[in-house]
Order: sequence, then C-alpha cells, then structure tokens
Amino acid sequence: MRRLLFLLLTGITLLPAADTPLVLWPGGAPGALGAEAKDIPTLTPYLPEKANGAAMLLIPGGSYSGIYEGQADPFALWLNKQGITAFVLRYRLGSAGYRYPAQLQDAVEAMRRIRGAAAEWKIDPQRIGAMGFSAGGHLTSTLINRPEDGEIEGRSSEISPRPDLAILCYPVISMITKPHPTSRLMLVGEQPDETLLRQTSSELQVHPGLPPVFLWHTREDKLVPVEHAQLYASALHQHGIPHEFHLYQDGDHGTGLIGTEHPWFADLLFWLKARKFIP
Repeated sequence: MRRLLFLLLTGITLLPAADTPLVLWPGGAPGALGAEAKDIPTLTPYLPEKANGAAMLLIPGGSYSGIYEGQADPFALWLNKQGITAFVLRYRLGSAGYRYPAQLQDAVEAMRRIRGAAAEWKIDPQRIGAMGFSAGGHLTSTLINRPEDGEIEGRSSEISPRPDLAILCYPVISMITKPHPTSRLMLVGEQPDETLLRQTSSELQVHPGLPPVFLWHTREDKLVPVEHAQLYASALHQHGIPHEFHLYQDGDHGTGLIGTEHPWFADLLFWLKARKFIP
C-alpha cells in the first residue's frame, strides 16, 4: 500500500527491481551464525528508465534491530526518477546476534560489488554515493569514516569501498553523547568498552580526505537527539570536509518520507546537481 501511494503521488512508472536481490556473500557471510534469511545480507538493484550514470547505495534504518522498508523501495524509486541507479542494502542486524563490525562488512562488500560491476550496470565508478537513514545513517557515516573496520582478514581488493559522497538523514551518530539506546545495544552489546564506544561514535572518527556529505535533521525529532547531527557537522567543519548541514525546525523522526511535503527533497536535489549526480 505504501508503495502504491508513493507511485500515485509521484507519477513514477513501476519498473522491476532488477531480477532478484543479490546475495552479498554467495559462500556465506563472514562469521555467519546460521543459514536463515537473517544471516544472508542482500543487495537489491533498482534500474531507472533513463539512467544518468550515477548510483546510490541505500541503507535503511531500524535501530540495528530491523530493516525499515519505508526507507528502501520508495526511496529507490524516487532516486530512479532522478536518473540514479539505486541499490538497497539489507544488512545483518544486532537482533539476529550480529555486532559491530558485521554490518560494516556488509556495507563494504556492497560498495565493492557495485563499483566492481560499474560497467555492467552502466554507471560511473566515480559517481557512487551512499544514503542512510537513522541507524542506516550511522552505518553510512561509518562507511566513509572507517571502511577498514569492515575488511575481512586475508581478503584483499583494489576496489575502494568508500562512497564518492554521503547523505545522512536524521542519523544516529554518537554512542557516547545522548546515544540512541536501542541502536547502541544492538550494535555494540550491553557492556562495550570505551575503545569500542569511541570507535563507533562517528563524530570522533572524522578525518581529512572524506567525501562530501549532505546532512539533515529536525529539532522536533523525539527519537534521535538533534545533537547527533550537530556533532557530526561540527567534526566535518573542523576537518575541512565539504558538507551541507540542514537543521529544520519542524518534523519528528522520519519526517520527509515519500508522499509528504518537506524542503529537504529540493535541498538535496540542488546539492546532488552541484556534485554532478543529476543533470
């Protein structure tokens, strides 16, 4: 029903999401705890009718305890409308027993799968971004900050897993300052040590050389404190990372979902055009 409403509101022609979801780890995910669906992360491609050569890895939120589908299919179709090829990542979760860095391993592998098959997908390997919501925003920020944490020992690749830009929508950022309790528990467990907390607090992991970032939040967000986005924006500024930070007054957590009116859509399109992700 949500997808149908989105299609009616936007006038998008329904296109198949490319055959079937791709299994990220055909031989089994590293450290897999079983062989059920929850142990098998996937990457689902969405192909636009008129592709412009740019691509986006979409990382839905869900407090690291679930995958919120409202941030998957609808946004993939919205990106398709802009000519961007989209790939939805359904990663391993804390609710299934997976702790950091399992989720990052999946994100790193997803980026490598996309960039490694750029010619096949008819996309520019230097125009591949990542877009995350809430806890998915935390995973996206970790992907640009510390992709090395998601490397598998003994497995090497010359393909960079770092996106060419990042979009963080009302993201979870800190595991120390006003942490989101469920996201923290699902990611690092009940008694994480200080080193792990700092390692997974994205505002403490920003460093020179990161790609451009579009970041937004709302003051009325009752789930993830607005300080998360503010801390990350401050760290980006401190390290000279090109970024655009929008702090809107109105809207609770998840404001701006497809089918609602919110200025972040227009602001993002303006920014993506400047980054040459859309014409």
